[in-house]
Amino acid sequence: MKELAQLAIHEARALLQKGEISSVDLTRAVLYRIDQVESRVQAYLTLVADRALEHARNADARWSEHRRDSTRAPALLGIPMAIKDEICTRGVRTTAGSKILNNFVPPYDATVMEKLNAAGAILIGKTNQDEFAMGSSTENSRYQVTRNPWDLSRVPGGSSGGSAAAVAADETCFALGTDTGGSVRQPASLTNTIGLRPTYGRVSRYGVIAFASSLDQVGPITKDVRDAATVLGVIAGHDPREATSVDRRVPAYIAALGGQPRGLPLQNLRVGVPREYFIEGLQPGVEKSVREAIRVLESLGATTHEVTLPHTDDALPTYYLLAPAEASANLARYDGVKYGYRLAGSNEMWQVMRDTRGDGFGAEVKRRIMLGTYALSAGYYDAYYLKAQQVRTLIKQDFDKAFEQVDMIVGPTSPSVAFKIGEKVDDPLQMYLADVFTLSQALAGIPAISIPCGFADDLPVGLQIIARAFEEEQMLQVAYAYEQATEWHKRKPGLQ
Repeated sequence: MKELAQLAIHEARALLQKGEISSVDLTRAVLYRIDQVESRVQAYLTLVADRALEHARNADARWSEHRRDSTRAPALLGIPMAIKDEICTRGVRTTAGSKILNNFVPPYDATVMEKLNAAGAILIGKTNQDEFAMGSSTENSRYQVTRNPWDLSRVPGGSSGGSAAAVAADETCFALGTDTGGSVRQPASLTNTIGLRPTYGRVSRYGVIAFASSLDQVGPITKDVRDAATVLGVIAGHDPREATSVDRRVPAYIAALGGQPRGLPLQNLRVGVPREYFIEGLQPGVEKSVREAIRVLESLGATTHEVTLPHTDDALPTYYLLAPAEASANLARYDGVKYGYRLAGSNEMWQVMRDTRGDGFGAEVKRRIMLGTYALSAGYYDAYYLKAQQVRTLIKQDFDKAFEQVDMIVGPTSPSVAFKIGEKVDDPLQMYLADVFTLSQALAGIPAISIPCGFADDLPVGLQIIARAFEEEQMLQVAYAYEQATEWHKRKPGLQ
């Protein structure tokens, strides 16, 4: 049997149902694994070990009541989880990776946390991230640099790098991240994990510290596709407290995975391959792995068709006008007056704000606030922000036209494997290009998932599967069929 800390959610649940392990056993195994490797990986900002063990004992008591009819047990009862520090957790410090929130302890849970708690999951700790989710490497955290478990000299991706590293290193059974322009999918690609961005509005953003409100979405990072379907089924659904939450039925994602025909599970599926996703600058080893993954999909019955997404090149400048503009408005609330960090030294209000924001925000956050404020300023709004919104519409129309021809779109998640720590930190444009294949879906509001599809230079490569809005069910079916036909997701980093 696998080591307990290595278990996926569905594997752990099967053992919990049979009474072969306890939630306390599982939680202690995860905490022991954290003791072994966390000093090198640095995935967590805050750990709540005593609280986790207390909740595990409560979960075991609940399991004793449910064993006769385990179908009535909550979906995640007794399963340890890690939560990105962008998501509010009642009574547990939540910093968004920023110094300006270093003493913030939320008095309430985000909606996704309420749902996970109701499902019986056990919080182990809060994971490291780029400050306010602004970054692609987790090097912009104001606290520490998280390292990729596959090579500790390399980044785990970002901004949800702490969550992805924790899952890859078996420091948790699953994690939540947030994805604004690729921040769940790109780190999943770089760490050989599963990262799912739901349709905009499918998962509530209530209690998620805002970066760019028209783009942010919460998504799971897991060890396999079945687990991603399980967690999405828990956190999805309408929330009357959140204005962009969509009131739409949540499908039975797990049931959908078992409904595929044997032999050729993807028969009659039309898969689009965008020519714009295989460009100069795509690492040859990444392209080779993705091309081979497409051949696997064909062997499962899918037919492939070249499609075009002509405004793909416009996604990067569009995103880096819209996201900073929204960030400049959202981050105005951090002023040293209401809550969070305050730099003492003056009693004059404007000086307090200047000093607090100057010291509390890091360089990347300041850069994006300035970019966003400029784009929204009088005389430039129409030329920049409004124009970017118009291009955003064109990007969405590209996907609409492509989906008239195909059912799914596939391509690389990241143009390269994990890069060295420090390699791009002084070149913001090169860092921004790390998300070149994940920005368009966020701008269009459609779902996408990254799944392991191979290795290049002994480092993981991710395949991105993109679907129409609210078609996560079929997207998960395709991802699951591919996963069942391959072994990539089973490979583990040699971190002892």
